Amino acid sequence: MPRRKPQAESHPGDEQESSVRPFWSGTLSFGLVSIPVNLYPATRQVRSPIRMLSADGMPLSRRYFSSDNDRELDDSQIVRGYEVSKDKFVVVTDEELARLDPEKSRDIDLRLFVKTSDIEPVYFEHAYYLAPAKESAKAYNLLAETMENSKRAGIATFVMRDRAYLVAILAENGILRAETLRFSDEVRSPADVGLPKVRRPAKSAVGRFVKLIRKYKKDSIAVDELKDEETEKLLKLVEHKRARHKDVIESETAETKPAKVVDLMEVLKKSLAGKRAA
Repeated sequence: MPRRKPQAESHPGDEQESSVRPFWSGTLSFGLVSIPVNLYPATRQVRSPIRMLSADGMPLSRRYFSSDNDRELDDSQIVRGYEVSKDKFVVVTDEELARLDPEKSRDIDLRLFVKTSDIEPVYFEHAYYLAPAKESAKAYNLLAETMENSKRAGIATFVMRDRAYLVAILAENGILRAETLRFSDEVRSPADVGLPKVRRPAKSAVGRFVKLIRKYKKDSIAVDELKDEETEKLLKLVEHKRARHKDVIESETAETKPAKVVDLMEVLKKSLAGKRAA
């Protein structure tokens, strides 16, 4: 895995999707093949948004203060610095960071294909769905089926929001998925965290564990078992208090807008179905 270079803070997919429109569109390309695609986040943040408020219900904002004299700073007094040693920084301007931005491109450039099993799960960072765009369903389906049958993943680079990403393109059930990959210096080895050298246990002890695992073995995991119980409990508490008008506060400037929930898998299915019908 390549090493990453220092960049301005950025994260794709951090904000939740608010419509069915993709937040990135481009082409998936390798050799002479070019497939127009749309990119959708495969996950969404659903943990309850607990916010810090004043006693009268006004949301609190974060401000910057000097650790030396507690003086509040405005934007014109704030610069970026790269820490080269303890309490020693090299200042980098926004203009200098902009010059380091990768060349803008709308291509997901597939450079090689590797065995899917060769990519260690620890390198996976964020998951995205790729959907066919324009008249690309035929080529999209062909690539997805070929990759799935060969159990190969494509390694690609692409630029999103002025930042270059390394991704693995995987195929599952006829749908292409992009997984952004962590860089090599972001992943710790067992030795880095002080794990001892592996010692082979006695066969008799292994046998006991095999029997125990078989006792609890399942052929597949149910999606219902992946619930966030902590968030569910919090939502029930909030709803219980809201229904009884207990501890409910609202700021004078509050504006309520209904949230729109999007089922991305349904969007992908409709997209694929529409292309096939055409």
